[in-house]
Amino acid sequence: MRWKRRRLLYRSWKRRNDLTRVSKKDIPSQGVLVFATLRNEMLRLPHWLDHYRALGVSHFLVVDNGSDDGSTAFLAEQPDVSLWSTHHSYKAARFGVDWLTCLQHRYGRERWCLTVDADEVLIYPESNTRDLNALTAHLDAQNRRAFGCLMLDLYPKGPVGQARYKAGDDPMTVLRWFDADNYRARRHEVFGNLWIQGGVRDRLFFGSRPERAPTLNKTPLVKWQRGYVYVTSTHQILPRDLNDVFDLGEGGRVSGVLLHTKFLPNIGEKSHEELSRAQHFENSDLYAPYYAALIDDPDLWCDASVAYTGPDQLIDLGLMSRGNW
Repeated sequence: MRWKRRRLLYRSWKRRNDLTRVSKKDIPSQGVLVFATLRNEMLRLPHWLDHYRALGVSHFLVVDNGSDDGSTAFLAEQPDVSLWSTHHSYKAARFGVDWLTCLQHRYGRERWCLTVDADEVLIYPESNTRDLNALTAHLDAQNRRAFGCLMLDLYPKGPVGQARYKAGDDPMTVLRWFDADNYRARRHEVFGNLWIQGGVRDRLFFGSRPERAPTLNKTPLVKWQRGYVYVTSTHQILPRDLNDVFDLGEGGRVSGVLLHTKFLPNIGEKSHEELSRAQHFENSDLYAPYYAALIDDPDLWCDASVAYTGPDQLIDLGLMSRGNW
């Protein structure tokens, strides 16, 4: 694992020249930093920024991968966003991980760093009343360097493309439903993380190949140190002990949920783009039927779907843990 970590750090260092700084803003010396790579997310960005600002994020460090929908100009105008741009291959940069590793190494050391996509909305127990500074203070007091989350797919009732949504709206007013009880987990034999699969994408799109269903465990919030590196998105991280983030019966560990807003009405358009760009998966051919199904405007709802009501509901369902928080 030490040699693997060195190789990943070296390849991210080689990618540093992929990035061109678009807007230079002062980065506060205190507070949680958000790191993100995105492309054409203007529909989500206003709410996404407002949500994390409300959670107390002090600054956003964003890599824009060739957006042409106004995202670049919008982000450049934000007073708390430092923006880099690149037209290099997202896939060749380990799906953006190499670019963010460069920024985390330079700006994130000794800081709590939250790495999320533009379609991921973090919640945790009492997140409506206790901000990220309170959460990270708790984690510091517990001598914890990482915080785990389940990624929970939300979806509308009825054909996805027919939902009504505009930039700035809360996605949860449209994406009100989720699968509550079809999750499975096991220990990853190499990295030691709890490998979680299930949810609506597993149910509808990967029934014949459940081993190919999306991975839902993430470790997005980390007290960054020199030598840390994500392996696959935020699903695994090195050093290996940072993957031990969930409460498996020993008690005391708080965890969160990343509400996944992938299934907004523009999902068909974005799926068509990803089919042609082939930038999001190692073996894109395996995912061609998945994208094709999304383009056909499916209804993801079923009789077992559960309406989302808030963090306490997800604690009661066992999808996140209050621990001793």
